[in-house]
Amino acid sequence: MLVVMAKGATEEDIRRVEEVIRGHGWEAKVIPGGERTAIGVLRNKGPIDPGIFLQLPGVKEAIPVSKPYKLVSREMKPVPTQIKLPGGLNIGDGQLILMAGPCAVESLNQAMTIARAVKAAGARVFRAGAFKPRTSPYSFQGLGEEGLKILAKVREETGLLIVTEATDHEVLDLVEEYADIIQIGARNMQNYRLLRRAGQAQKPILLKRGMCASVEELLMAAEYIMAEGNSQIILCERGIRTFANHSRNTLDLGLIPYLRRETHLPIVVDPSHAAGRRDLVIPLAKAAAAVGVDGLLVEVHHQPEKALSDGPQSLYPRQFEELVNELKAMNLFLEE
Repeated sequence: MLVVMAKGATEEDIRRVEEVIRGHGWEAKVIPGGERTAIGVLRNKGPIDPGIFLQLPGVKEAIPVSKPYKLVSREMKPVPTQIKLPGGLNIGDGQLILMAGPCAVESLNQAMTIARAVKAAGARVFRAGAFKPRTSPYSFQGLGEEGLKILAKVREETGLLIVTEATDHEVLDLVEEYADIIQIGARNMQNYRLLRRAGQAQKPILLKRGMCASVEELLMAAEYIMAEGNSQIILCERGIRTFANHSRNTLDLGLIPYLRRETHLPIVVDPSHAAGRRDLVIPLAKAAAAVGVDGLLVEVHHQPEKALSDGPQSLYPRQFEELVNELKAMNLFLEE
């Protein structure tokens, strides 16, 4: 249920509605708007009689919310959410934000070299993993806190913001100290303990769709985060596992317009993990930008043949610059 207040509703009117909600054992979530305030009703076990609220002063209407995900739904908040980041950067304001960097932090020199290149091309956010969940226990697992310290130096020198992954709820404490955006990877999309901890974080969360997850499962994972109090969530489509063998995963671009109708959260696409191979990344990135995403998450490495993780899907810096130029030519990317 979404209780929409009238334009002239007072603070006392809003407080009264909250008291009625809590009096029934439910949870009240105040959602400020440009002209009106709305109040979401959460944790109800079944349908709610709108008459409970329509009789209260200052209430304009009471709208049933039909989705199992409530806080992330368009029904609950019709206006798109913007994620406000340091330096005046906004994700979700209509501009395409480029996030680029290697799959993993390998050294200070490696990170700085790539960061300078992607910034020169137009990236605003540096992506790189300090903690890497890998399929094989023998693969490179990341530099851990040393990698986070390198990322902090990258931000200090280049001005790029940092997005990096937290692989479990204990690691998230450390990542929150260093990152501007905390990534929850595809393998952890339904790690509910991690999601709840992310909901308590004071930093935006970039939530990747699981490799076999439905749209509803993705949105319910976002609901876990928002239910804990963190409304700064960016959804990421990175391809799902299908029967195809021409790419690592299948990029679900049809998801983007569907999500636009279902949720107010901003959406980015990771064409690198979808492709799994360098020659497919640029076409998929352009297609995602054309569909109207809020950002692209692209892997870039100056020596991908020596990369410790995901070298075959990483663009060379010159290829990333080529992608940016093609996006500009298509009027899909505007320089600041």
